[in-house]
Amino acid sequence: MFTGIIEETGTIKSFEKLASGALLTINCDKILDDVHIGDSICVNGVCQTVIKYDNNSFTVMLSGETLDVTTFSDAKKGDCVNLERALTLNSRLGGHIVSGHTDCIGEFISSEKHSEFHNLKFKVSKAIEKYIVYKGSITVNGISLTVSDINNDIFCTAVIPHTYNNTNLQYLKNGDSVNIETDILAKYIEKITMFEDNKSNISLEFLKDNGFV
Repeated sequence: MFTGIIEETGTIKSFEKLASGALLTINCDKILDDVHIGDSICVNGVCQTVIKYDNNSFTVMLSGETLDVTTFSDAKKGDCVNLERALTLNSRLGGHIVSGHTDCIGEFISSEKHSEFHNLKFKVSKAIEKYIVYKGSITVNGISLTVSDINNDIFCTAVIPHTYNNTNLQYLKNGDSVNIETDILAKYIEKITMFEDNKSNISLEFLKDNGFV
């Protein structure tokens, strides 16, 4: 599990396609302080396992499935990626619960600067728009963000200067692809309410009364 609070950005050192999947090596600094083989690191919102590391980089192996459902299918040397180590039991949950499992590839539509904030717009798959709510949490390239507006399959988020300047959001161009993960709590609620014999008191009215909708 992760929080969506990016620790640093790294740079893709190499991207080697395999028969099924790929080897990805990333240059970085801070997150190597206590890295071990087998550790989970969130790379642009995708949970990956460290299989090798040295003093200035680490390597992960991407599966064919990961290449199919994330932006890594177009990864190349020199790309900037957001990095976060796995959540520990003594960590503050500064963002929200992030699994590192991408729901869809979204499209960056536009950026408008208002005062110090950057209002970013993204388009997502129709299949996941039901999980996105006004003032709810969403993950874009591994970054925990708050939805400031939602209109069907397009949502907007107001990004503070610190987040913008310390992640790869600053390099996005109109039409770029991003990894999107919606709030996992919405999926659990949907699952619970699917069963006709469900005896739970959770309802749409209950969620509205308690500020979830």
